[in-house]
Amino acid sequence: MSSGRILSVESSCDETAVAVVERGRRILASVVASQVQLHSATGGIVPEVAARAHLRWMIPVLDEARTRAGIEDWREVDAVAVTEGPGLAGSLLVGITMAKTLAWSTGLPLVPVNHLEGHIYAAWLLDPDEEEKPAPEFPLVALVVSGGHTFIVEMEDHLTYRLLGQTVDDAAGEAFDKVGRLLGLSYPGGPAIMKAAAGATAHDRRFPRAWMGESYDFSFSGLKTAARHKVAATLGLPAESRELDGSDLSESDVAELAWGFQESVVDVLSSKLLRAARELGARSIILGGGVAANAVLRDRIDEGARGLRLPLIVPRPGLCTDNAAMIGAAAYHRFLAGERGDRSLDARPSYKLAV
Repeated sequence: MSSGRILSVESSCDETAVAVVERGRRILASVVASQVQLHSATGGIVPEVAARAHLRWMIPVLDEARTRAGIEDWREVDAVAVTEGPGLAGSLLVGITMAKTLAWSTGLPLVPVNHLEGHIYAAWLLDPDEEEKPAPEFPLVALVVSGGHTFIVEMEDHLTYRLLGQTVDDAAGEAFDKVGRLLGLSYPGGPAIMKAAAGATAHDRRFPRAWMGESYDFSFSGLKTAARHKVAATLGLPAESRELDGSDLSESDVAELAWGFQESVVDVLSSKLLRAARELGARSIILGGGVAANAVLRDRIDEGARGLRLPLIVPRPGLCTDNAAMIGAAAYHRFLAGERGDRSLDARPSYKLAV
């Protein structure tokens, strides 16, 4: 490899992103076109709308990334990487088509990447002007928690994953969105709930924890049901009522309910991750995925990691949510391992992380 630069494309859900990353760590450019406002009206992502938005933004985002990275000649890049899954089929196909076209027209190798490992490899990234720092040390445990996925893996080396536990029903991020809507908060629910919870003073709304025995698995479906019952009780309505409207709640009730729900999620996520690190003798801990942008979750895990005298690596919030730089970081190691895609590369909406 000459420059070690990989141009990467990410379009698995509702973010159109292109980045240039050098040697799997240094971000030379990272551009993301968000669709949050586009989907806020429906309170969730409409797949067809997301795919059309990717078509609109892919070329402008690519051009901006090349400009920021100072890439004038494709010979300055060693490979093109792309997310092949998991994600929304239509959205994935837009990015894959772009990446395959670039690889074919420039003669560059094509490197497919699993979106989930991208969230893990975001922990290796350095911003353009950031000082060098040690990479995460193996063996490590990583928690990825997002709108579509919640799981803990152990890594003993690059690209090796052992699944320790995962959600048996809903992802934590999905639960945040659904409960946020139930409380009458804006989309996405995660940031809105964190903001509302900061206003809680009584801290008297307790939500259940689904510990799932001694396993590292998670469950959040029951927590959503509990939230509905608590909102209904606060409004003096039956839980099955169709008239359940969070906008009828007082500001203080919203704050206390948001705090109780968030505390339940944070407690379970942090406890299981820290227990895994302790029991498996990890040398470092990684937290990734969109929900990792939650400051309460980050602080709780950081406190526990310091108690274990282990480094916690959490990407800055902008690198926790979907971006192409994380795909470039993972792709670098797959490139070194000799992995290549070809023109038959297709979307894998239900692609699981190889373990």
